[in-house]
Amino acid sequence: MKKLLLVDDETGLTTLMKLNLEATGLYEVLVENQSVLATKAAKSFKPDLIILDYIMPEKDGGDLMIEFQADPELKNLPVIMLTALVSDQDTHGTGLLESGGQTMLPKPVSLDVLLRCIEEELSNA
Repeated sequence: MKKLLLVDDETGLTTLMKLNLEATGLYEVLVENQSVLATKAAKSFKPDLIILDYIMPEKDGGDLMIEFQADPELKNLPVIMLTALVSDQDTHGTGLLESGGQTMLPKPVSLDVLLRCIEEELSNA
């Protein structure tokens, strides 16, 4: 079973995503709703992949990516960024957008698109 860390300040969204991802039977999901605790959570949980919201109070996804890249334990972890800054139209129907080598998904994201992206990222890791 693969371990996923979900970092997003929207508790309703994270609860639903955790339930849906764990219902597949493929993933164990840890949710962190406080971005300032994300790096600590990643180091203790040791996820196979991180799903990270881009816009959050205190530390945003860009700040956290810098922290992850600077940490020898975390720098090679695949990360999927969720953002409301792009729409499904921006992804040209694929549901995926890459920015600087970073996979980004528009919020809200469908479970099918998210699962496909997770599997692709894990297979490339």
